[in-house]
Amino acid sequence: MKFDELGLLPELLRAVHDAGYTEPTPIQAQAIPIVLQGLDLMGGAQTGTGKTAGFTLPLLQRLARHANASPSPARHPVRALILTPTRELAMQVEESVVTYSKHLPLRSVCIYGGVDMRAQVAELKEGREIVVATPGRLLDHVQQKTVNFNAVEVLVLDEADRMLDMGFIPDIKRILALLPKERQSLLFSATFSDEIKKLADVMLKAPQLIEVARRNTVSETITHRVHPVASDRKRYLLLRMLNDAQMPQVLVFVGTKFGASRLALWLEKQGVNATAIHGDKSQQQRTEALEDFKAGRARVMVATDVAARGLDIDDLPHVVNYELPHVAEDYIHRIGRTGRAGKKGDATSLVAPEEKGRLADIEKLIKFKIEQVVVNGFEPGSSAPVEEREMRGRGHGHAHRERERHGPKAPVRLPTPAARLPAADGFDASKPYEPKVPDDAEAKPEPPPRRPLRPVAALLGGLGKKP
Repeated sequence: MKFDELGLLPELLRAVHDAGYTEPTPIQAQAIPIVLQGLDLMGGAQTGTGKTAGFTLPLLQRLARHANASPSPARHPVRALILTPTRELAMQVEESVVTYSKHLPLRSVCIYGGVDMRAQVAELKEGREIVVATPGRLLDHVQQKTVNFNAVEVLVLDEADRMLDMGFIPDIKRILALLPKERQSLLFSATFSDEIKKLADVMLKAPQLIEVARRNTVSETITHRVHPVASDRKRYLLLRMLNDAQMPQVLVFVGTKFGASRLALWLEKQGVNATAIHGDKSQQQRTEALEDFKAGRARVMVATDVAARGLDIDDLPHVVNYELPHVAEDYIHRIGRTGRAGKKGDATSLVAPEEKGRLADIEKLIKFKIEQVVVNGFEPGSSAPVEEREMRGRGHGHAHRERERHGPKAPVRLPTPAARLPAADGFDASKPYEPKVPDDAEAKPEPPPRRPLRPVAALLGGLGKKP
């Protein structure tokens, strides 16, 4: 099937062709006709299936009748609302809207937290037909009365399962209560838990169900591999892989925000262009890191699971699990960043002995054993080679380079302390204690004997006379 066969407007087809696409993915081929009919939809699709275009294109076609170039804000009320769980995903969805609406006079805005609201308020005042937003920041605008939903015709809830994981369902229900009852609603989720089904019952009316990627399935175009290695030698194995293998770009997953920053910094010290993306980074820092990686200025991006959700990077051939996730399902989300749209991808995991339980959970989930390849010199339990020990030893590169440049520093020699001299009063602190006896002690006469004291009581008249 070709995009030309889906009944899309010429303006949209031109934008699709400009983007280099000719054939729709399975989710697009199924979703677009349903949405064009105005029906509610419940779509099961994982990351990398092309679901964003699956709802963006028919949504734009529905709004095309309202497209106009008028400068009046009243001519551009909010007609479509797209909710996403993360800022990064919101930005990517809005980028998709801009890409496919390039030949239509429709306006869009991206609403997310972590930045000043004033720029978003200014855009909303100018009028925007399409709002892509995260729930929390959208409710901030609702509270400030800077957004109006009276004209909303279409609601899209993207990655509903992640919304649930991140605790956004109460916010979603608050937003639903503010929208017109008569609207078209689309819900997309990688999984359909009982909680998601309950939300769908509230949000959707007689929805059409499509599911192109069952839960816990992985792309057949991805090659999985495990390298057993001790925890303290993982970074050296990763460096070996980066030096030896043909890896132009690598997305590396770690378990913690601190670990992401530390690994990226260490790789930089070894001469590898690396950047980190995690929740403690500001929105500007995260955006810059992603742009550097997409543009090829950073060869390695080290990420945590939450920060990487929604990352959409074309032609990403390599994903490395530096640490296995604690939740087996996150393995599928991680490796879903590679092997997209039928392209080949590699998913390599560095597994320490203490992570074998996590590996077993992952293999049980995906229903096959992952090939284990021991790298020479990195066998679990083997000692580190001399070069690696030297690298550890020099650790803090500046001091090592200084030693190489100037040679080892001579030991600091302290001056020999002067001999102790007796103090001016004749006291010598170096001698043991001796009781001091005056020289003329024998020449002095003994003091006269003291007269016995009378009893105090006698002085007071308390004693009688002797008989």
